[in-house]
Amino acid sequence: MELTIFYDGTCPLCLNEMKQLKRHDSLNRIALEDINAADINQRFPDLDVAQANTLLHGLQADGTWLYGLDVTAKAWGLTGKHGWVKLLRLPVIKPVADLAYLAFARNRYRISYLLTGKKRCDTGSCNIK
Repeated sequence: MELTIFYDGTCPLCLNEMKQLKRHDSLNRIALEDINAADINQRFPDLDVAQANTLLHGLQADGTWLYGLDVTAKAWGLTGKHGWVKLLRLPVIKPVADLAYLAFARNRYRISYLLTGKKRCDTGSCNIK
């Protein structure tokens, strides 16, 4: 895998984006890991789950970590879709985009509710597949 994304599986919007990524990941370059999995710390001891719950984390094949919108830009780049996302990494836009992302991450359950009518996914109620 070129990128492993650690996402919040209880967030409906987060799950939706992960589903879209996997649908476009025809070369299977992206692995998805729910930070709420019971064995996540055993399988990924270097992952700080509390921090990953506040900021999207991605682990590259070379062992380096990406965070926030850098994960999103890398992931969509690997799929060859949504090329506009890389614009969010331009030096002029990056600081504002990162602040907006952090605001979204802090309020993702409320935003999910407004957009989907569902605040959180219960076990089995939102599936990645």
